[in-house]
Amino acid sequence: MPKLNWLFLGFFIFRGMLLSAQTKDTIYVDFERLDPVEVSGSIDEENARKYQILKRRVKKTMPYAKMAAYKIRAMEDHLSTIKGKKERKKYIKQCEENIKNMYTQQLKNLTVGEGQILMKLLHRETGKTSWEIMKNYRGTTEALFWQAFGSIWGHNLKMEFDPIVDYQIEHIIKSEGLE
Repeated sequence: MPKLNWLFLGFFIFRGMLLSAQTKDTIYVDFERLDPVEVSGSIDEENARKYQILKRRVKKTMPYAKMAAYKIRAMEDHLSTIKGKKERKKYIKQCEENIKNMYTQQLKNLTVGEGQILMKLLHRETGKTSWEIMKNYRGTTEALFWQAFGSIWGHNLKMEFDPIVDYQIEHIIKSEGLE
């Protein structure tokens, strides 16, 4: 009889190990709660058109975002060497005038959609939103004015680039070699 007890005890221990191993490795999926996903090798005509528009916008605005990031870095480097507040303001004003003279005409020709992409790319390149840049160099009052003015045409100076949400932009940048 003692051998039979050991046999039952061994059986229950082995069964318990199997059950515990199964519960740790098993993933239960409720298929009724999952959203259906359609997988296809091609995209429909409407999405292809939207992608081409986005691609054209990114290709057009990326050079401006890179230039702006370069100018901002150079300006911040130079500002770190300037001591007085009055001299700093004078230098910022001078940089702003130079940029306006060089790029105003080209930036006036951007569409609303291109402007929105430019703001996202500016955040991607600098790590700062257009709002933060405006606030740092022109002040909160002027940033508020331009935020209100831009909202009339659907712009938001606080727009950020999120690589997860804006994955198509990121894909275009990498595939077109725009980095």
